[in-house]
Amino acid sequence: MTSPPVGADTSDLQTTVSVDAMGGDAGPSEVVSGCVLSAEKNPQIAFALHGDKTVLEPLVARHPVLGGRVRIVHADDVVTMKEKPSHVMRRGKGTSMWSCIDSVRDGSAAAAVSCGNTGALMAVSMLRLRKLPGVDRPAIACMWPKRGSDGYNIMLDVGADVRAEASNLLQFAMLGVAYYRNGFNVARPRVGLLNVGTEEHKGRTEIREAHELIGSLAELGRYDFVGFVEGSDIPSSVVDVIVTDGFTGNVALKTAEGTARLIRDALRAELGASWLTKLAALPVLPSLRRLQRRTDPRRVNGGVFLGLNGTVVKSHGAADATGISAAIKLAFQLAQSGFQDRMSERLEQVELAVAEHRAGQNGNDSKTREEK
Repeated sequence: MTSPPVGADTSDLQTTVSVDAMGGDAGPSEVVSGCVLSAEKNPQIAFALHGDKTVLEPLVARHPVLGGRVRIVHADDVVTMKEKPSHVMRRGKGTSMWSCIDSVRDGSAAAAVSCGNTGALMAVSMLRLRKLPGVDRPAIACMWPKRGSDGYNIMLDVGADVRAEASNLLQFAMLGVAYYRNGFNVARPRVGLLNVGTEEHKGRTEIREAHELIGSLAELGRYDFVGFVEGSDIPSSVVDVIVTDGFTGNVALKTAEGTARLIRDALRAELGASWLTKLAALPVLPSLRRLQRRTDPRRVNGGVFLGLNGTVVKSHGAADATGISAAIKLAFQLAQSGFQDRMSERLEQVELAVAEHRAGQNGNDSKTREEK
């Protein structure tokens, strides 16, 4: 059941973002606080909050900036972080997560955001929104600060599926290129394939096959293929889109987040060790604050589910209001970019090209056997 809007009519606002208010570790209060931050920064966002209305209505009422911009959609149940995706697919219809995704499915919201269980969110999103034609496996893409500029690289997959065949890695490349081109206004993004070395003979069989596929279809996909890249290249300025499987990508992402927190905490401890270090830090405080802001994982919070018939952003489960606001901002920007339709058309072309490429390979193999 949907409760009446809190405040005035929201129809004059351009974009509604659907938010799972009950997912995540911090609870609905932090989610609402994230919406408040977004509302203060962007008057064009309206919100559909999904969860227990007896909990959400008092939280929303405390913030005048949300007046007339929030629609509360009641949902009795919550998907916990421990629930298996298969269980949620069978029994999750009454949850805030399911309701959140259904708002995108029925067109009442342009994009969805959830801090909840990643596996369950992907499963529900695939069930309710379906995959784009030509997509075998959707991928989660995250942003990564780029060295030497204020820009970002993106990496995918970072956790949707721990395995990936060569054809999946090619699709990830195409999805990533479409995302980067529309999100960062770059006509020909540079694509790199993550490997244990840059030499062409290194890596598993599917990685080497993906190297050939991604390289051979660069003109069709309108990107520049830089070949294999290593872990140290993830934040580099030589690549824009890093392609990998979900296991490797997720480990890299969590390692980077932990390292960023370690450096931040160590720096704070050292600078506050004595009155002398505190005094010495004063002249460089503006630079340190800029560095902290740039490397703060919360400000690039939000993994985008690419390859679905709808825009879904997965926020970190432990995100605070700043992180949730960043995920909402990303969902809003993607909803307005309109890249979803162009991505679908491009993937259909790629699917045909891959079939032709493999047919040609099979023909060559048969010819070689006959000659022998």
